[in-house]
Amino acid sequence: MLLKMIWDKKGIIFNPIDKLNWAHNSALQPTPIVFEDKIRVYFGSRDVDGVSRVGFFDCSKSNPSEIISWSKNPVLDIGEDGSFDDNGVVPTTVFNVGKEIWMYYAGYQLVNKVRFLVFSGLAISNDNGETFVKYSKVPILERTTNETLFRVIHSIIKKNDKYIVWYGGGSSFIKDSFKTYPVYDIRTMQSADGINFPKSGDIVIQNETDEYRLGRPYVVKLNDLYYMFFGASTKESPYRLQYATSIDLINWQRNKNDFGLFYDTDGYDSEMSAYPSVVDIDGNIWMFYNGNNYGYFGVGLAKLISF
Repeated sequence: MLLKMIWDKKGIIFNPIDKLNWAHNSALQPTPIVFEDKIRVYFGSRDVDGVSRVGFFDCSKSNPSEIISWSKNPVLDIGEDGSFDDNGVVPTTVFNVGKEIWMYYAGYQLVNKVRFLVFSGLAISNDNGETFVKYSKVPILERTTNETLFRVIHSIIKKNDKYIVWYGGGSSFIKDSFKTYPVYDIRTMQSADGINFPKSGDIVIQNETDEYRLGRPYVVKLNDLYYMFFGASTKESPYRLQYATSIDLINWQRNKNDFGLFYDTDGYDSEMSAYPSVVDIDGNIWMFYNGNNYGYFGVGLAKLISF
């Protein structure tokens, strides 16, 4: 049985506009990793041309609203002209592999006949997440027959010596009189090494009739249940957060209506809530996410007080 969540919103905790001389706006897609003494949250910030690079901020584990420090320079830059990530890089998930820290990221490329292409890259840090080096100049997830435009990993769990990932996959845009909309849903697949993946995965949550995309599936285990947090978009309503639950990481029960993140009519997330990531710190469950205009004003924080 799915229960209604209730979140206590803490507001915007990090706005890069007055802190980063290399960024003009936004802290896209907050992506945390928990260290012994702090939480580090990676994000993408845009320059004046809208091109994103990756930075981070560090915050307190006991009170993530307390910002400790932030990166003075990007830790991951865009690729060479013509590469899959030459028009923006945004973090999607960060995790430990031995003494290394691995970051999957979304690499954006602009082309002529559709709005953009986006595929997953991998970058690796050997200095505890201070800087990253790209594993390859080409994507970890390249285009395939069934996923020609979008293939982006957003969450990973290692289980039974396999890496299980959840990703956004799709092959089309739809158009109306005002806008072009990317169409993708939530899919899953497995890898033995986190680098080599099958050419296609299985759809686990599909767009419903009025939806065109389901974005940033973020999977965590809370108590004895797996939760997937994600955003859903319709033409009438930009991203709003939802969740699904699973006991086996295969079958997911979706809940569209009981997320419990209440919106003020003029608040920072009044028009949009997107790109959730969730951490459990000693039983305190915190969510980092973006609000209006895809996180233009920074990263929001909420604490789960009932579920």
